[in-house]
Amino acid sequence: MQEKTPNKWIVVVTVISAALLQLIDSSIVNVTLPQMMGNLGATLGDISWVVTAYTGANVIMITLSGWMSSKLGRKTYFTASIIVFTIASVFCGNATTVAQLIVFRIIQGIGGGGLLATAQAILVDTFPREELGKANAIFGMGVIIGPSIGPTLGGYITDQLSWNWVFYINIPVGIIAAILSYLYIRESEHRLQTGRMDWLAIALLVVTIGSLQVVLEKGESEDWFETRYIAYLSIAAIVAGVVFIWRQLTVKDPILNLRLMKNRQYAIGCIFSLVQGVGLYASVFVIPVFLQTMLGYSAVETGLILLPGSLAAGLMMPVVATVMRKNWLSPVVLAGIGFSLFVYFVWRLSSMNLNTGASDFFWPLILRGIGLGMLFIPLLTLTIFPLHNRDVPQGTALMTTLRQLGGAFGIAGATTFIGTRSLVHFNRLSEHLSIYDQTTYDRLRAMIGLFVSKGSDVSTAQAQSLLALKGSLFQQAMILTYNDVFLIVGVFFALCIPLLVLFKTKKSNESSNAKGPELELALE
Repeated sequence: MQEKTPNKWIVVVTVISAALLQLIDSSIVNVTLPQMMGNLGATLGDISWVVTAYTGANVIMITLSGWMSSKLGRKTYFTASIIVFTIASVFCGNATTVAQLIVFRIIQGIGGGGLLATAQAILVDTFPREELGKANAIFGMGVIIGPSIGPTLGGYITDQLSWNWVFYINIPVGIIAAILSYLYIRESEHRLQTGRMDWLAIALLVVTIGSLQVVLEKGESEDWFETRYIAYLSIAAIVAGVVFIWRQLTVKDPILNLRLMKNRQYAIGCIFSLVQGVGLYASVFVIPVFLQTMLGYSAVETGLILLPGSLAAGLMMPVVATVMRKNWLSPVVLAGIGFSLFVYFVWRLSSMNLNTGASDFFWPLILRGIGLGMLFIPLLTLTIFPLHNRDVPQGTALMTTLRQLGGAFGIAGATTFIGTRSLVHFNRLSEHLSIYDQTTYDRLRAMIGLFVSKGSDVSTAQAQSLLALKGSLFQQAMILTYNDVFLIVGVFFALCIPLLVLFKTKKSNESSNAKGPELELALE
């Protein structure tokens, strides 16, 4: 027993380090895109593919990670993924053209996709069932904190060094994680038998996820279905997706075991994982955009504002694990409280204005962090625990894929809503402006006088005043739009609270014929 304890915690350090590589890299690059554009001579449209290429390859490999770890062996696959990710990071940092960077980001995404779900499966298999809540708490700290510290770290590195270093910092961590993985990760005793590589299924998966990712990433900027390639890719995603699902349900050894969805509790948990991805990624996306575009904060300042909430989420994980282990509150009740806190958080932020300061974000973001901490572990435990150990890699892969896709849907939906709703608010506000309105007339005269006093002639001052008035009007329209986004997210999460009753209670668990151990054992 004394020998196993150190190894167990070395495994924890190893898998969390590897998972953080993928999680931080998903968001750290976003704040360096302007510097990449200038350094590589790329347009905004070109450089955005750096993010899209990585995300698409990442989601595809997350989906395949359960099958790959069973086929190649969990230790081999996990270690190889770390090595591929680290080597690709070297080439990304050395890229001299945007085309090179996109290619190397695809390779990096292939390596990173094998880290997240596999790390979670390793933790679940390393800890005994009665300590499952502890394992999920440890993993949850990385999942919540990683994407939040990425922009702060990326902004600091970009300001102090250059964009290349957001990739170079992966190298020492990757080398250490690869060595520890090779030395301490053990193969699972419950390895699932797999068949031969189903190349048709692989092709269908690539077309489905790749097309869907491009549509979600590029749809808003390309005016959605008005652009021909977006329409074609949407059709390709639907057709290939349907055929892929049919094939996975009919072949003997699927690369993604969709039959796990026959387990009612697991299926419900996957749906909630999708919902959680929508809320987590949409809020992580909207708040930084609001802080930087509307309130003028830098990337580093934005990251520092977000950091306390992320730390609160991380610190909440072991607390929730203890509450579950001691049976003080059921996972369903904890998840309900978490959803409620998230609803309160978005309601507080739905009344923002241009006078909102950094201090106004502190407590709402703390509540968001506590809410996410109370959501992650209970939902993860409720979802994974009914599965046999041999099904955990496939189960975590599917659940993680759905969370990532939920994030993509959340960001795409928020972006589209902001683009369309802002025009609606702008047009409505414009209806109240008229030179025949005394308030508008007086404001224009004051602005004209200000520009004339700064050296402009009367004609130029009039044009400048109208432009300034239009800009002020657009700012107000954007404020109202961001408030609407938070209200919609709040309603979305509020509707999820009563659906928690779909999870099995203790009595229904005892009377069921579930193949896995009872859920209550994990909480005792």
